[in-house]
Amino acid sequence: MATKKSSKKAKSFSLSRFLWKWFFIGLGAFILFMFTISWGLWGYMPDIKTLEDPRTSLASEIYSDDGELLGKLYYREDRTNIDYKDIPKYMVDALVATEDARFYKHSGIDFRALVRAVAKLGRDGGGSTISQQLAKNLFHGVNPRNKVERILQKFKEWIIAVQLEKRYAKHEIITMYFNTVVWGNSAGIKSASNRFFNKEVAELQVEEAAVLVGMLRAPTRYNPKRNPESATTVRNVVINQMKKYDYITEEVRDSLKGLELKLDYNFTSHNRGMATYFREHVRQWMKAWCRKNGYNIYEDGLKVYTTIDSRMQKYAEEAVQDHMKTLQGQLYREIRTSKTMPWRDEELKWKEDENYIPRHIKRTGQYKSAKKAGLSAEEIDKIMNTAVPISIFTWDGTKDTMMSPIDSLKHYKQILHTGFMAMNPKTGNIKAWVGGIDFSHFQYDHVNKNSTRQVGSTFKPIVYARAIEDQIIQPCEEISSGPVSFEMDDGKIWTPQNSSNPKKDPLPIYAGLKHSYNTMTARVMKRMEPNSPLKVKDFSDKLGIDTKKFMPYPSICLGTMDISVYEMVGAYGAFANNGVWTEPMFITRIEDKHGNVLEEFIPKTEEAMNQQTAYVMCKMLQKIPESGGTAARLRFRYNVGFPVGGKTGTTQNNSDGWFMGISPDLIGGCWVGAEDRQVHFRSTAYGQGANMALPIFGMFMRSILKDKEIKLNMDDFEEPDIEFSIETNCDEYKQPENGKGRITDGDEDDDLGFR
Repeated sequence: MATKKSSKKAKSFSLSRFLWKWFFIGLGAFILFMFTISWGLWGYMPDIKTLEDPRTSLASEIYSDDGELLGKLYYREDRTNIDYKDIPKYMVDALVATEDARFYKHSGIDFRALVRAVAKLGRDGGGSTISQQLAKNLFHGVNPRNKVERILQKFKEWIIAVQLEKRYAKHEIITMYFNTVVWGNSAGIKSASNRFFNKEVAELQVEEAAVLVGMLRAPTRYNPKRNPESATTVRNVVINQMKKYDYITEEVRDSLKGLELKLDYNFTSHNRGMATYFREHVRQWMKAWCRKNGYNIYEDGLKVYTTIDSRMQKYAEEAVQDHMKTLQGQLYREIRTSKTMPWRDEELKWKEDENYIPRHIKRTGQYKSAKKAGLSAEEIDKIMNTAVPISIFTWDGTKDTMMSPIDSLKHYKQILHTGFMAMNPKTGNIKAWVGGIDFSHFQYDHVNKNSTRQVGSTFKPIVYARAIEDQIIQPCEEISSGPVSFEMDDGKIWTPQNSSNPKKDPLPIYAGLKHSYNTMTARVMKRMEPNSPLKVKDFSDKLGIDTKKFMPYPSICLGTMDISVYEMVGAYGAFANNGVWTEPMFITRIEDKHGNVLEEFIPKTEEAMNQQTAYVMCKMLQKIPESGGTAARLRFRYNVGFPVGGKTGTTQNNSDGWFMGISPDLIGGCWVGAEDRQVHFRSTAYGQGANMALPIFGMFMRSILKDKEIKLNMDDFEEPDIEFSIETNCDEYKQPENGKGRITDGDEDDDLGFR
């Protein structure tokens, strides 16, 4: 009997020793296995240095001069970091209560939660702690391909989570978690808060924080924009969890659960939001800067501080939208009335070019593809005239319709476009930039330096300024408005014409600019001979205009060359800045993600003319919005009454309409026209710069003047403290002996108080 008991004890002891032996062997093997994982033998593991400075892709941010976020630059993830102090306590409480109730008690791994997850097969939630989830966010962006890889990844997360807990305080782990977790297309709590509630994180209410925390379980399923009912349900689950762990009271829980789900969805993309054309210009410029300086614009979280004033930008965009919709309607009415399409014969502006559409259809992708496929003319014609589903731009929004390729081409060729820019002439800071009518449909920027169109009469002040600089003319001097001719190098004679005949002759030179008489500008040009075109060209160089394409002909005095809005605004800025040209500037500084300044920018400057010339030109330009001037509607229709000057421009056949506005603190330039120069108004009443472009500047300035928060200099142009060699008081001016005398019969141009 004793022998049997001894035998049983021996067997029990032997089994126990066997089990303990294999337990320690298994434990040792597991520990060794974990060490091999940490050594990187089973795939990438971050080293200590990487753990101490984990990198995430951060979107670069573009800020206005007044501190508004204009937009972000990112590739895959819209991510912006936030500090712990900016995260509300109830946001942290909601996360801990829902995702990791024992977060403050464990050191990276919650074994109780792990056992529960295994025992219940995840039905009561997973076993991952916040630290483990952070490890996954930081170092495992690629989803595992199979269960083996997922198990291996889980072990890696354990190791990383423990290492993170050793190196970071709990609040730092929380902060990194909120900065790395993904809410659909938004990465990080700051981006998610802005996306769904259009708020800073600190401004979120408890119920809004619960919505975002609830989304973490399944960002698509619980997306409050797409699935509001599911989002409300999971929000209430989070609120219940907060009550369960005593972060809120029962009364607060019940009141929060009864609230309706309210969003202020703020979807931002490169094609939407404020200053889209400007942001794209910044993006292209920043890409080149980053290549040169070793940064990644989409991942390094750079902060780009621009010169744009968000309020002025808003007013500029509103002016463009309001006026261009009206102007497009005027073109459509003219088409209906005339019963002709707006693509005009190049010689006869009233006549439709019937070959325009057949010529342009051959340049479309559909036509080229059909031609390349070897289809017959009849087959191609059928394709081009067959209606297909299409989304088109209209002034009432994007419209889904059925339209053939030919009808689509006709639709888009009639669309009028614009470019508008405003700048402070003293600093060179660009305050508003509107490169077109709708960036999502038309991404060509009509402001930037490479986008040039014929400038017409807006170039005339530059001609006058060169003549005044050389003291060839005086503003009060009276000259003939009659015909003037130039003999060209090839023996041909060029004789410019006026669009309307002056009432009186001769007229003061300033009146020639006020009424934009071509003959008087040409006569001023003739005064500068010999080599007058080269003199004007050299003067334009000093004003920041690219003159490589200037042709050395006298006709340049009427603005026959192509110049950009960007260049013209910069050139006019020299008039208001005492003769000093200041390069238009759009970025003031660039910072890294920590706020360290990487580079600051100052504009280039050049003395283009003396102070006397600049002041006289400002006063001459102020005459143009007065009664009888080509820009009179600026005052009488848009009530821009403080000292503002300007110049209209209308090119041949009404293809391009321009307006340049000038004030002591703000220069604005605007171009309007169709994509092709052949597309334009028949009537000059509609097609002139005063109707096409001036209203945008007028509406823009009217809005600024109503905004009391925008401090704009309302005083007149400051007269320089110098001895003038030019008489600007026409009452005191004595005409040259060969002059024909002053007009004194009551004509509107007899306002002699020039100075």
